[in-house]
Amino acid sequence: MQTWIRSLRVKNLVMLTAAGIVNAVGVTMFLAPVQLYDSGISGTSMLLGQITPPWLSLSVFLLLLNLPLFFYGLRRQGAVFTAYAIYAVAIYALCAWLITDVLPVDVSIASPIAESDLLLCALFGGAISGIGSGLAIRFGGAMDGIEVMAVIFAKRLGVSVGTFVMAYNMLLYVICGFVMQSWILPLYSIVAYMAAVRTVDFIVDGIDAAKAAMIVTENPEGVSAALMETFGSGATRIEALGTYSGEAKTIVYFVVNRFQTARLRTLVHEADPRAYITITDVADVFRFNQDA
Repeated sequence: MQTWIRSLRVKNLVMLTAAGIVNAVGVTMFLAPVQLYDSGISGTSMLLGQITPPWLSLSVFLLLLNLPLFFYGLRRQGAVFTAYAIYAVAIYALCAWLITDVLPVDVSIASPIAESDLLLCALFGGAISGIGSGLAIRFGGAMDGIEVMAVIFAKRLGVSVGTFVMAYNMLLYVICGFVMQSWILPLYSIVAYMAAVRTVDFIVDGIDAAKAAMIVTENPEGVSAALMETFGSGATRIEALGTYSGEAKTIVYFVVNRFQTARLRTLVHEADPRAYITITDVADVFRFNQDA
């Protein structure tokens, strides 16, 4: 058995299965019935499925367009990522087909849940599909080949990955507007896209997002003691040198949740009124058992 196959994890496959199901629900039960469009290859597949013969459905285009992109990115992204991504898209395509063609759910002219309300369909469709995409990324795969292309080509084009993906999606929505001869639906599709982006960030970055404080201080003992006593967790001290003053400094690194940042600032300035603080976002915080 090849090494990369042994690297596959059952937990990841289970979560990627859930991701594909959730993504299919968001797209086929909220967006597609009212002719709103998802982002990336998913949105492209939805558009092509509308303007081609019925047998060329959303599910068919999801596989036809995504698989070559994933295989193209195989060397850059690795075999495990490629396997996970293909699996997630296959589940998405299968579930989309089941919902639209097999299950007794009418998604032909309106959402079975939000009916024809474009705003509700955009918000909930975008958020639900964002959960699916976020889960796919969080557990080692992807739900869209455009993300892979962005990683490969964005740097060559001198743009960020996010800019590459956004440019593709904006172009897609402009094309949808011309093809459908209506700008209402593409504009609502942008609302769905923004809802999806925010949801993906929330899923990928973690529910328990935290803040990391870098505190440059001349009183590291007092600052560290105040923080540890108040919040009950350890601090990390890093010796540094002020390039302007040439004086020895100490950086105290400390992680708190977003509700504790105001208290942290107060404690630090009480211990050292001249302290310099920067606070940045932290995604997941992992605490390993030192006794293990």
